Amino acid sequence: MKITFNKIIHKNKENKLLLQKMPKNKRNILLLIVVFCSIFINGQSGPDFTILADKAFQKLYQNPDDCISYSQSLLLSDQNIEHKIVLQNIISQAYAMKGDYVQSVSTSIQKEDFQQKNLSYFMQVFGDYNLAEQYQNLDLYNQSKKIITHLLSDQRLLKSNDPRLRITTAKLYQLQALNFGINREYKAALQYLNKSDKYTNNSNEENTITKIENKIFCSTYLIKLNRLEESKKLIDSLIYSLEKYKDRPFLLGLAYETLSRYYFLKQDYKTSIAKSETALSQIVNLPFNSLKIKIYESLSRNYFTLHDNVKYHQYNKLYTDLKTHEDSNTKEGIRYIVKLVETNLNKNIEFQKQSYSQSFWILTLILSFLILGLLIYLLIIKNENRDLKKQFDFFEKQRRQKQKIASSLSIIKTIPAIDKNPEKDSNKISKEKEEEILQKLEEFEQSDRFLNKNMSLSLLSSQMEINTKYLSEVINSSKEKNFNGYINELRINHIAHLLRTNPIFLNYKVSYLAEYSGFSSHSTFTTVFKSVTGMSPNAYIQEISKSKSS
Repeated sequence: MKITFNKIIHKNKENKLLLQKMPKNKRNILLLIVVFCSIFINGQSGPDFTILADKAFQKLYQNPDDCISYSQSLLLSDQNIEHKIVLQNIISQAYAMKGDYVQSVSTSIQKEDFQQKNLSYFMQVFGDYNLAEQYQNLDLYNQSKKIITHLLSDQRLLKSNDPRLRITTAKLYQLQALNFGINREYKAALQYLNKSDKYTNNSNEENTITKIENKIFCSTYLIKLNRLEESKKLIDSLIYSLEKYKDRPFLLGLAYETLSRYYFLKQDYKTSIAKSETALSQIVNLPFNSLKIKIYESLSRNYFTLHDNVKYHQYNKLYTDLKTHEDSNTKEGIRYIVKLVETNLNKNIEFQKQSYSQSFWILTLILSFLILGLLIYLLIIKNENRDLKKQFDFFEKQRRQKQKIASSLSIIKTIPAIDKNPEKDSNKISKEKEEEILQKLEEFEQSDRFLNKNMSLSLLSSQMEINTKYLSEVINSSKEKNFNGYINELRINHIAHLLRTNPIFLNYKVSYLAEYSGFSSHSTFTTVFKSVTGMSPNAYIQEISKSKSS
């Protein structure tokens, strides 16, 4: 509540006339009183939380460490539950941008204390959005996609005019676009980015940054669709705008990194290096480790192509070290989030058991009283009037019949305890389950996730939300090989396809091809390559080179 002198003197004409008739010294005293009250009341009310949260969001793209410190200071002084959840989400995002997924998930887990409270519809949506974001950070894209699909089916959310719900909807569409991009559905990704833009405005920093991110992602997907000039035009205009203020180093670095990809595809490797180095200069002293990994990879790829071995090894080491650390954090983050989901599931099951047990005893007590009352009533009737004996016999028969039914029901209730999970006890997978797993494997084969060096049976089963034993069994039966053989064959087929269709890869060393396709060593790659194709990598490359030159 702000009080100003103008609001008082212009309230109506009577006030104006009264002030004009006042002696000058009294008017000055009144002025001082009003100013003092204004300062006092404004000082008591403090800044609006939306302003403070927006400043925290701005710091997220300037320096994650500063963002964490600032948000934690706000967290200590604010007792509002919804404010705390918003601030913890910002802190969680800051850790994710540093590549510290363990701490990011751990921060999210702290919100469990608030789950028993009656939260608003906005906070329920916001909580689900945050979980979808965590899943995506940990490469669990299917889980993220399911949550977002469910949220975006709610017309209350899509038609809301609440600014908080609108920006959350914009970010949900953005997350879903990234999920589609991972699966190489670039046209769908562009459509979702367009939908995201429709829910943004220029009212605050969060809206503005979301729009900028959408443009960068849009440029990336245009490159993937080989619409290179459209991509360059969009990213150039964005860089021009960001360079004016330079108050968002992360976004500027991400924009330059995207532009470097354009020049790499144009085979202008020196310009690509220059843009990557410009991107790195924006964040070199900032803990944006996830972005640094992309830039280091781009620089090592460019220097490798230019046969600058010194620079290649320099940046490749930086990339490998940071990527190894991030992969380790990702694995630990997955363990954390799986533990969180299991904990919540167990709590729900325990709550349901308690509720069932409580309901059962209440129902038993009520039935006992009813039966007891019925027996007393029948005994009274019997003593008062012997002519009602037949009626008593009738009720007695009913009572016995009820006991038989109750006995039958108790037997039925014991059946689930003997066989709670038939599917688990059965060694054979149902036809429907097998078809579901095969469909998910087909989607996996269309992506390039098998190039991930850390891809394992447990990681893939987590991403697909499928029992590890079932997944292994279907791969063995349908693919006629174990998991490692299956993944290695996908990798070899992928690199062989690139060698046939992209001439650039014919110039790469076998060691780089091995690393690119996800193999841990040159020798393993060569052995598997020969077992799949029938020839060594060098022989395969020579054959392709001969056919192209002839």
